[in-house]
Amino acid sequence: MADFRLIADRIAEDIVTGRLGPGQQLPPQRWFARRHRIAPSTAGRVYGELVRRGLVVGEVGRGTFVRAAPAVAQGRALIETATSAPVNLELNYPSAAGQSELVAASLAPLLRADVLTEAMRPGAADGTAAARESAARLLAVPGWRPDPAQLLFTGNARQAIAAALASLVRPGGRVGVEELTYPLVKEIAGRLGVVLVPLPGDAEGVRPDALAAVHRAAPLSALYLQPTLHNPTSSTMSERRRGELGDLVVALGLPVVEDRIWSFLRPDAAAFAAHAPGLTHVVDGLSKRVAPGLTVGFLVVPEGRAEAVGAAVRSGGWSAGRFALEAAVRWTADGVVRRLVEEKQADAARRQAILTEHLTAHLGEQGAVGTVGAVGAVRTDPRAYFAWWELPAPWRADTFTAAAAAHGIAVTPGTAFAVDPHRTPDAVRLGLASAPEEELARALRTLAAVAAGGPPGSGGG
Repeated sequence: MADFRLIADRIAEDIVTGRLGPGQQLPPQRWFARRHRIAPSTAGRVYGELVRRGLVVGEVGRGTFVRAAPAVAQGRALIETATSAPVNLELNYPSAAGQSELVAASLAPLLRADVLTEAMRPGAADGTAAARESAARLLAVPGWRPDPAQLLFTGNARQAIAAALASLVRPGGRVGVEELTYPLVKEIAGRLGVVLVPLPGDAEGVRPDALAAVHRAAPLSALYLQPTLHNPTSSTMSERRRGELGDLVVALGLPVVEDRIWSFLRPDAAAFAAHAPGLTHVVDGLSKRVAPGLTVGFLVVPEGRAEAVGAAVRSGGWSAGRFALEAAVRWTADGVVRRLVEEKQADAARRQAILTEHLTAHLGEQGAVGTVGAVGAVRTDPRAYFAWWELPAPWRADTFTAAAAAHGIAVTPGTAFAVDPHRTPDAVRLGLASAPEEELARALRTLAAVAAGGPPGSGGG
């Protein structure tokens, strides 16, 4: 029997040398098997290997296509600059006017020698009493306020996710997630040796019946959710859905990791933890509220879990630095975080108005978010810093990403968020936070024109 890797090597060479061009569709696997005189199962392994290498993308019901843009590197998407494009709608870190001056004023007392000596000591997973009280006040929302005794601290929210999952799931365990999820969760799962299981959902997120069916077929060890301003779709669960899911996870005894990193933009949305407090591990942080380089991760654990999760924080080397904790306490007490949050909420609303004017207004006669028209459909929330753009046919995510890059604009393809590599949406995520407003408007107008024109060779434009 032919080694599928050798066949994959030959196809890979055709892709690298350009004999198979970007966006070109590979033949159906049965036809490929007959042509190469191999078993259909071997053909399936060849295609799977090409997907693993990031050279092709498989789309259910449509086929397998040569990527028109490089696969997004695991662990890099949405965290650090990876493009020379003049306009970056991939990174998504909001900034408020005058935030450096605000932050500097709060940090000044830390620079006294006696205070600095204490702040430079190693940090503990449970921080300090002042940090726990400060974080509990900061994270409180209507219907839920964390117990300071249940707070742990990490260097950032990503480390908090890793620590929570490491404490809950053994290697080989299964973690249920939304079908589209935060890209770094995929990398974290890979490093921990756990399996992510995509859960069918609707406009509000994971469906309770789907979660019950998946868990019944093969038990899950934990559940990772973004109930408020889900990244990338911006959807927020209703209280009814949270209650239904909460009742279900309690009945199943299924631990939950609730990611609330964008929830500061929706202070009206309650925490999922209020519905399952004995099972929910809440993750949040300062990177979006303050700045990516000045951050602390917060991890609220259920009663009785602090020791186990704290051990995971320490073993991973994820404890927050004492200086960062002291700074966070001062920013919270001085009102710096509150002022930055208010300014960023207003900034997000302005940027959503720019999105409406320069992109969603082109969707059709109604021009409403979610309407399908010449440039597809946009899903977002008027308070969010990002939007999920479902592209019009015949665009695919990777070809559109490449076309946007050719115009000097970086966007994130839907493949970065898809848990199942064979179910990749024809969509891109637009990060609205980082580009200056005038630049954002020009970029959105350009992208609307590109989408309406159609991909090269499609006959559009």
